[in-house]
Amino acid sequence: MKTLLADDHPLMREGVRQVLAQLEPTVEIIDAHDYPSLFAQTAAHADLDLALVDLNMPGLVGMQGITQFRHRFPGIPLIVLSASESPNDIRSALEAGALGYIPKAASTACMLDALRRVLAGDLYVPDCLRTPDSGEGRADRRHVQRNLLNGLTERQRDVARLLGQGFTNRAIGSMLGLTEGTVKVHVAAIFRALEVSNRTEAVVAMQRLSQA
Repeated sequence: MKTLLADDHPLMREGVRQVLAQLEPTVEIIDAHDYPSLFAQTAAHADLDLALVDLNMPGLVGMQGITQFRHRFPGIPLIVLSASESPNDIRSALEAGALGYIPKAASTACMLDALRRVLAGDLYVPDCLRTPDSGEGRADRRHVQRNLLNGLTERQRDVARLLGQGFTNRAIGSMLGLTEGTVKVHVAAIFRALEVSNRTEAVVAMQRLSQA
């Protein structure tokens, strides 16, 4: 697994390196310390499997870096690392195209769980942003989900249709002529529209929408 690790604090990069080694001992890590080096390293290593990016680094402000990264490298899965645990920052990062958001205060087990989920094609949402579903307002939620799904691009709707039929990311990519990384990015957009964090929840949500 080839991973780009971008953080302006060397000690933080070293800590994440140790976590990544637990995930896969042979992981290859490419370092970046600000947004210019992040973009340069990503352009030089087109075969990246994952990018772990600090939200606040020199070079850009706020969500600008995440938005630019997604625009320039849409096929590379991105996870945000941040000291912020603000729900607004988490939502903004996910809406900007991140497939996961890991607070820097998270435990090693939490970080490993997030990495495994994203690499498996799921979306990782921190517990602080998850809210239990209640009977009240479910119809309204389905209405919102349907509108959000209708707002997806034509390609994303193609992916959603195949996702609902149970196909893997690799199979979807083969059928649509997309890389597996690009499929993961489209799947993440679908997860955000449905307000779910994994494939099973997405399939169930789409089945409910089709029956409503």
